[in-house]
Amino acid sequence: MSISSINYSSSVLGYQIRNINQQLTDLSTQLSTGKLSQNYSGMGTNEGFAIAGRAQLSNIAAYTDTITNVNVNVNLANTALQSLTTIRNTVQTGSASTAQDLNVNGQTVAQNTAAAQFGSMVGVLNTQSGNRYLFSGTAVNTQSVADAGDIINGTTTQAGFKTVMAERQAADLGANGMGRLVQTQPTPSSINVSEDVAGSPFGLKIAAVSSTLTGATVTGPSGSPVSFSVDLNGVNPNNGDKLSVQFTLPDGTTEQIDLTASTATPTPLGSFAIDASTPVNPNNTAANLNTALNTAIAKLANTSLVAASAVVAGDNFFNTASSAIGTPVNNQAAPPAPITGATALSGASPSDSISPGFVAGDTITINGTTLTFVSSGATGNQLNVTDSIQTLMSKIDAITGTSKPSTVHGGSITINTDDAASLNITSSNTGALSSLGFSSTPVTATQPPLRVGSSPASSATTLVNGSATTVKWYLGNDGPGSPRSTAMARVDDSVTVQYGAQANEDAIRQELQAVAVFGTFSTSPTGQYSGGQVSALSLRVTQALTKQPGQQRLEDIQTDLAMAQNTMKDASTRQTQAKAQVQSIIDQAESASPDQVASEILALQNALQASYQVTSNLAQLSLVKFL
Repeated sequence: MSISSINYSSSVLGYQIRNINQQLTDLSTQLSTGKLSQNYSGMGTNEGFAIAGRAQLSNIAAYTDTITNVNVNVNLANTALQSLTTIRNTVQTGSASTAQDLNVNGQTVAQNTAAAQFGSMVGVLNTQSGNRYLFSGTAVNTQSVADAGDIINGTTTQAGFKTVMAERQAADLGANGMGRLVQTQPTPSSINVSEDVAGSPFGLKIAAVSSTLTGATVTGPSGSPVSFSVDLNGVNPNNGDKLSVQFTLPDGTTEQIDLTASTATPTPLGSFAIDASTPVNPNNTAANLNTALNTAIAKLANTSLVAASAVVAGDNFFNTASSAIGTPVNNQAAPPAPITGATALSGASPSDSISPGFVAGDTITINGTTLTFVSSGATGNQLNVTDSIQTLMSKIDAITGTSKPSTVHGGSITINTDDAASLNITSSNTGALSSLGFSSTPVTATQPPLRVGSSPASSATTLVNGSATTVKWYLGNDGPGSPRSTAMARVDDSVTVQYGAQANEDAIRQELQAVAVFGTFSTSPTGQYSGGQVSALSLRVTQALTKQPGQQRLEDIQTDLAMAQNTMKDASTRQTQAKAQVQSIIDQAESASPDQVASEILALQNALQASYQVTSNLAQLSLVKFL
């Protein structure tokens, strides 16, 4: 029989001592690190909560970084918009001043300032955050706006705004400088004034004529092209009798010429002399009226019309909105009379209606939305066959969402749209559509920029797509949808913000356009009408820089961006609170309490001391002592 020796290391007591030592080591590590363990296996059953909490903290950190980056972009955009506001106020103050002294270049000090401010605007609109252009929409790597010099002066292959403005002015004035009006005396006692071409977008348009001239006959405005006539019928008007003619200018404004019959010598401004010869010859009075009217039209054409032409040239070059223009047509009531907004869409001759007209069941489809004709009781997307052309245009405008209402003048319908690329109008009754002046389908809009359609410009009758030969001022994204939606960021699990911007937004584009028009326009320093031109232009620029109700303002864009910042601020506040709570859960799951650890260490030290004492006693045990 053999007796094994007592091996301390393999004894139960030795194992217990080693276990206590290991626990002391672990507790010492906990005390020094504050953590329950250095690996997941030692963390306990609550570690799953800690792992999920860390993932949430990681998300919060990512959202925090996103909010920081977006705030940088928004703050830069706001600073840029504030600069644009300052520029707007500066140019508006200058244009509203009464000083019209011209320098050798035919511009005022205020215009020179506007030219410099235009360059500043272009620089502001090309603001970058890192390598991101802030006013390019989704095209963040593309410069927002072309260089200022190229926009105004053009390049070697493409015309700039200065050329477009000069062409438009020539087209609006006409070869005779009379605003495309033709003035004649068919008889010694009569005067006739006519627009040169029916449906032309250029020049002065005759809107209304009224008269208190004793014995005179006034006819029109009517016909195609529109005209009016005044016949004194061999009778002298009385002193103070008046002829008034109202014209519509290319920018939509109206101007009125008032000519008063007068016996005063010299003849006062704005009057015409009543013949006082012996015997009296009313034909001389008619000649005097003809001369006075010619002088007044020439002055209007070379002052207000020139200013209006410059404004419209700005619209042709900068504005992405465009239009479809129908060929002038006559109505059934009086074939020489053009259709108007009141002309009905159907009716038996000789009613004021188109022919052929629409019938019940016909349809017109605008950009995918269909209008249906009914006999009566139209609702929603329906039209009565007896409704007017104006009602139809209002329906079309509501569908296209145009910011500029469609019009009818001189028998010509102009359908305006803010998105030329999308306009598409078809009808099941092509004959009736042709009666409205649109002989080919689908009806589409002329793409901007718009240029005078033929040479010489003074006799042109159309505007055409000039994109191939004209500088494109806006280079960023110009697709459909809100500019704000062109830049989006998720700042919380269920929260996104939109903070995009585009230089071609109405508020920005209209300011850039007005400043460009004012800063680019020049005239002869010594011209007869130069002061009147600059005065008329200054008034229009001041109005253009004064936003009207319903128009987008720079402040509206800033408000949108401020809302995005408020949303991010609220999200950040929530995330800060959540971060503290999540961190608390992680700490509870993984942190070791110093007091508890110290207490456990003390208990283990006591147990270890006792174990060592027992071990020591056992080590001294012998057979003699045992017996």
